[in-house]
Amino acid sequence: MTEITNLSSDLVELILSLLPIPTLIRVSTVCKLWHSIISSPSFSTLSNHSNQPWFFLHGIHNISSKNNQTFAFDPSSNTWFLLPTPQLHHRHQPNTSFIGTNSFFFITAPNFLYTPILHPSWHLTPPLHFPRINPLLGVFHDAKGSNFSHPKFIVVGGVKFIGNLVDIEDRLDVEIYDPLLGNWDLGPPLPPDFRSGNSSSSLSSALFKGKFYVFGIYSCFVSSFDLHHRVWSEVHTLRPHGAVFSFLVACKEMLVLAGVCNFPHGSSSFVLWKVDERTMRFSQIDVMPHDLLCSLFDGDEDDKFASLKCVGLGDLIYVYNENYHRMYPACVCEINGESGRCVWRKVPPLPSFMNRFHKVVSFCSTVSLHSILRELQGPDLQF
Repeated sequence: MTEITNLSSDLVELILSLLPIPTLIRVSTVCKLWHSIISSPSFSTLSNHSNQPWFFLHGIHNISSKNNQTFAFDPSSNTWFLLPTPQLHHRHQPNTSFIGTNSFFFITAPNFLYTPILHPSWHLTPPLHFPRINPLLGVFHDAKGSNFSHPKFIVVGGVKFIGNLVDIEDRLDVEIYDPLLGNWDLGPPLPPDFRSGNSSSSLSSALFKGKFYVFGIYSCFVSSFDLHHRVWSEVHTLRPHGAVFSFLVACKEMLVLAGVCNFPHGSSSFVLWKVDERTMRFSQIDVMPHDLLCSLFDGDEDDKFASLKCVGLGDLIYVYNENYHRMYPACVCEINGESGRCVWRKVPPLPSFMNRFHKVVSFCSTVSLHSILRELQGPDLQF
C-alpha cells in the first residue's frame, strides 16, 4: 500500500489545495513538510480559495473600543472567522469616521489613516485638503499596472469636518492618494445633482473597468469618475419601476443594481438588475426567494426594509440586516457570469461570542490565501 508519505510533494500540494481553509489551518500544524507546502507562494496560486471574495463585518462599540470586533466570512468553506481588531488611540475618533473597503480599513477624520485588514498596522497620511466624515472610499490600481502594483485610494463626497464641526452644504473635491508619492491629488467634486446627499449613508459606490461609480441609494442618480482622465460622466437616473431604494455593485462581468422593489399586487421583494455601463439601461436578473427575504426579519414593521444593506464583488452579492436585534442575518447570491443563473443561500449565523455593537461597517474583498493563513494561524484565531 502506498502511504501519503510516499507521495511526491507536488501531489501532496495538489491534495492539500482542495481542502477548505479551516482544515488547512489545522493540517499545517501536522508536520514541517505540510506547513512549508501550505505556506509557500506557489500554493496560493494553485488553490482556488482566493477566487471568491470574502464578506467582512466590523462591529463598532461607541463606549468601549475594546468591544469592537472584525469578522470575515469565507464563502468557500461557509465559515466565519474572528480577525484581530486594529486598535487605535481614542483621540483619532475612530467611531465617527471608520470605513472599510477592499482589504483596508480607513479613518478619515480628524486625521486620515489606513491599515491592511490582515496584519493590521495603521499608517498616517498627510492631511486631506478637505477633512471629511462618511465619504465614499475606493482602492484601485492604475489601468496600466498589474494586480501586484501598489494601491491608490480615492475619497469622494462626505461631510466637511472642521474642528469637530460639520458643513453639510459644501461640495468637496475628489481626493486621490498615492502611498508611494505620499501626497493627495485633487479632482472635481461630485456633480451638483448629488448636492442633497454627499454622505455614504445616502450613496453607494462601485469600482468597475477603471471608473468609480457613485449611485444615490434613494435618488437613483448615477455618475462615474474616470480614474485615468479624472472627469465625471453625465448624470443618469437608474430607477426601476417600483424601486424603493437600491445599491450599485460591481460584479466580475457587469454592474448590478440590487434593491427593494414594491410590486403592483402589494408585495415587496429584493431584486437584482443588470446595468449596461455604456447605455445605463437595466434589465432584471433575479428575485431573492421570498422565504430567504423573510428570514432576514422577525416582524412585519412598515420600515423593516430600511435596515437592509447590500455589498458585493466578483460573482457574489451579500444582503444583510444591520439591525443588531437580529444579530445581522445575511444571505448571499452567486451569479454565474456566463449563464446569468443566480443561486441564493443563507449565510450561517455569526459566532456566539459576538459582542453587541452600535454600528457595523461591511464590505467585500478578495484576499490572498498566503495572507489569510499567515493571519489565521495566530493565537487570536476563532472560527
